[in-house]
Amino acid sequence: MPQANTKTSKRRPVNLTIREDVIKEARALGLNASQAAEAGIAAAIKAARQAQWIADNSEAINDHNARVDKRGVLIEPSWAG
Repeated sequence: MPQANTKTSKRRPVNLTIREDVIKEARALGLNASQAAEAGIAAAIKAARQAQWIADNSEAINDHNARVDKRGVLIEPSWAG
């Protein structure tokens, strides 16, 4: 799924529950809580997608690694010397 352009994506108000000490410190530092929350959620989505991809492809990854262990790489890269 392609990632939306953050400059042109429509914004939608949502309710979030955030620890009082965290929001207090964010405000004291002049942070935009909405932008920080959005960045944190985007990072969590990316990590979850990566973990899901690895889980979905673990059999192929293991098969590939076993083949490389048994036969070596198909083409030796020029930088490997």
